[in-house]
Amino acid sequence: MGKLKKEKRDSEAHEDGDKEESWEDKTKYLCAIAKPVASKKLNKRLLKTIRKASKQKSYLRKGVREVQKFIRKGERGIVVLAGDVSPLDVISHVPVLCEESDIPYCYTPSKDELGQACGCNRTTCMVMVKVHPDYKDSYDECFEGVKGLPLPY
Repeated sequence: MGKLKKEKRDSEAHEDGDKEESWEDKTKYLCAIAKPVASKKLNKRLLKTIRKASKQKSYLRKGVREVQKFIRKGERGIVVLAGDVSPLDVISHVPVLCEESDIPYCYTPSKDELGQACGCNRTTCMVMVKVHPDYKDSYDECFEGVKGLPLPY
């Protein structure tokens, strides 16, 4: 009986290891308006910066309503949107807000990864990261990378 449970646990652990999707698999599910998409390297840098910002609670805005509110109030930062959001109407207006406010934005392939980087167990549609002295170097790299992405016209 004990051996059977151990085998089951081992097989479940093996299945969890297979869950790791490749970059191409993640980008397959992007919505039609998800442009500009962060490159694989920039995506890793952004998620790392978001993890660091999640330790400083007031320097990370997450969720559609909160990000939208602070963009309209005039806060500055980098906006990272999830590219696999459904329905699309939830976030379709945010790129226009960002362009009007001259705030750099980009899409990342997975709302699950974005939620995990924020430090919560739920998925997150979008995040705004503001600069803080603890992670200023990482933030500056991300800012330049996102600013350098071509805007869709």
